[in-house]
Order: sequence, then C-alpha cells, then structure tokens
Amino acid sequence: MPYELIAVLMFSTMMVMLFTGQRVFGAIGFVAVIAAVLLWGDRGGYDLGFSAIIKVMRWYPLLTLPMFIFMGYVLSESKIADDLYRMFHVWTGGMPGGLAMGTIGLMVLISAMNGLSVAGMAIGATIALPELLKRNYDKLMVTGVIQAGSSLGILVPPSVVLVLYAMIARQPVGQLWLAGAIPGLMMAVMFIIYIWVRCRINPALGPTLTDDERAGITRADKMRLLWAGLLPIAIFAVMMVPFVNGWTSLVESSAIGAIAAFVAAVLKGRMTRAVFETTIRQTLGITCMFMWIITAALAFGAVFDGLGAVRAIENLFTEQLGLDPWVILILMQLSFLVMGTFLDDTAMLVIVAPLYVPLVGDLGFDLVWYGVLYTITCQIAYMTPPFGYNLFLMRAMAPPEIGLRDIYRSIVPFVFVMIAALAMVMIFPQIALWLPNTVYGL
Repeated sequence: MPYELIAVLMFSTMMVMLFTGQRVFGAIGFVAVIAAVLLWGDRGGYDLGFSAIIKVMRWYPLLTLPMFIFMGYVLSESKIADDLYRMFHVWTGGMPGGLAMGTIGLMVLISAMNGLSVAGMAIGATIALPELLKRNYDKLMVTGVIQAGSSLGILVPPSVVLVLYAMIARQPVGQLWLAGAIPGLMMAVMFIIYIWVRCRINPALGPTLTDDERAGITRADKMRLLWAGLLPIAIFAVMMVPFVNGWTSLVESSAIGAIAAFVAAVLKGRMTRAVFETTIRQTLGITCMFMWIITAALAFGAVFDGLGAVRAIENLFTEQLGLDPWVILILMQLSFLVMGTFLDDTAMLVIVAPLYVPLVGDLGFDLVWYGVLYTITCQIAYMTPPFGYNLFLMRAMAPPEIGLRDIYRSIVPFVFVMIAALAMVMIFPQIALWLPNTVYGL
C-alpha cells in the first residue's frame, strides 16, 4: 500500500473515531499505535508510545502547565477575580458602554491569569453578564462581548494552548508567549474601539450608571476597589517581569506566579479548605488531560514523519498543483475554521499539527509567527456557527432570556473584527515577531 494512502487512512480513521464521541487523546493515540504496530511490528508499536511518553516527561517547560492552571484557579475560586470586575464597574461605568469595555479589560486580565478561554467564559458569564443585563445593556452586544473577550485566553500569555503548540512545533514557549502578547492586546483594543463607536452612535446599547449609583460610590470606595482590583495585575507583574528581564527561567516564573496567587488568597482570608481542594482537583484534571493529548499527538506525528506524509503533501501543493505558499497558508487557516465548528483548539492542533507545522517550515514561514496565526484562527473558529465551541459554552451558562439565535447574532461583528486582526498579523508579521525578537535579541 502506498505511504500516502496509509496516511489518508490514518487521518480518516481518526476523524471517524472523533465523530463517534471518543476522547481526543484516545482516538489519536489508538490510531498512532495501531498504525505503528501494523507498519513496524510489535516492537515498533510499543517503542512509539513509550518514546512519546518519555519525551513528554523530559520536556522541562511543560512544568509551567500545572503552575499556570493552579494560579488561575486560585484567583478564580478565591473570588479575587471578582474584585477586578467591581473595579471596572466603578471606574468605567460613567461612560456609555463603559461596563462592556471594562468587561473586555476583565477578560484580558483573566487570560493573563489562567491561559484558558473556558475560565474567561465562566467568569464573564457568571459575574459580568448578569450585571450588564441588570443595567439594561443590549443583550446582543454584551453576549458578543463575553464570547469575544473570553477567546483572548488562548492568545494572551500565559496561553496554555501556545504551550501545547510549542511542544508539537518544537519552538520556545517564551518566544510564542511574547509573540501573542501584542496581537492579543491589539485585538482587545479593537473590541473596545468597536464597543465605543457603537455606544457613541446609539447610547441606549450601553447606558451609564444612574445618578443614584454614582452618588452611592465615594472616592474612598473607588480607591479601595482600585487597590483590590490591582492585586491580580500585581501577581502577573511579579511573575512576568523577572522572566522578561532574564532573571528567572520560564518554569521558575510560573512557580513564582502560583506561589504569589496562593499567598494573596491566604492573606485575604479566602483560601479555605473547599477552595484549595477544588483548585487542586481542577489543576490535576486539566494537566493530565493536556499531557495525554500531547503524548498522543507526538506518537501520531512520529508515524506521519516515518511515512513521509508531509513531503508528499508539500509535493502535491507546490509541484503538482503549483500553488503559491501564501495560498497554501490561507487554505490551512480556512481548514481550521471548518474544523472549529465541531472541535476545540487542542483537538484541532493535535490532529493537523503533524502535517501543517513541518509544511509551514518547509514553505519558508516563521513557526513562531504561524503559532499566533493558528491561535487567532482558533479564536474565530470558536465563535463560528453552527457548532462553534464558545457558542455552546455561552448557551450553557447564559440566562434563559438569551437564546441560541441571540448568541449566533451577537458574535457576527466581533468575528469581523477578529478576521481584520488576523489579516493585519498576516500582512505585517512584525506585529507578532517584534517583541520576541527584541527581548531575545533575534
């Protein structure tokens, strides 16, 4: 059987298993090991899985994963993140659309704490959304704000998804995080500009605080909430400043962040036994899930490399079809949008990374830059109907008055903003590459 046909058979088998509801790591790992056994015998199949596990266990930067997840859950479960929203509520509520713009700021900071979009969605839907609706904000706009803002969790550092991409693409995690920082902040600013313009045109979409609400907030209250809300920012600074300046390694910085968050929760009297137990359980569960997925992806990629599937696909696109490298890159991004209608970001990455990442490198593109493109495309796919991941998360968490039709309509303008951001990063790669090149002297 030709190697190309074997590769196609592997990929199609994996997709069928995923459609039947199998776990992502189970489907990918099963196909990889069975293919290795059939191709290279029992010893080859056993060695493949064992080698993948050893690679995961020896990859030192992976230690950042449980640290950042732990930090995020400490800040979330101890309600320190709630202080952020109260701060934005008091300081931005006096301008049209101010609370919605503050919610975007909240989402950026939640992203900087946790690195997962689910955490931002949970906090936004449970804390921000009820407050915005209570203050007569337009339900379509605020529903889109929550979904768009939560998607920043996989781009703004410390992004857990970029850690996974770094493992598969064999790229430095620190460079990827720095590469995602400016595009992530740029996208947040674009969201805020959109909200500001909409509310300037139609102030009824985002009413300001009432006179009674303003009268009940003293200057002392505003300063107290400011200091409480700045605590998570201080924790992030304590973690990232030593790393950016080269005083600590990535793993050491992640440990500093985890310890700082834990100490902050203890000092505020919020680190109860229930909070600690929930944090540990959530951290352990998500960390193990990611490690299993990484292991399966490495095994699957090893079989593809052995088959020469990447070289065959490159030959098909560039020589037989004669496609320009940029056309191939755009087709890759479109495929992510299609897959994003029924898969999450992690599944998309581990399914196609063995094909796409080596191909992108062979086409002459920067793999750090491509990691940012992949992440932005995943953000768009998250909110693309009919089965966008964030759409159903929002439906599960939103109050009854917000229906699925409202959720679909709410994300349309934000998707266009994100497509514009993606185009800007593609046209001007230095938006992503300037910061890592400057910090690392590349």
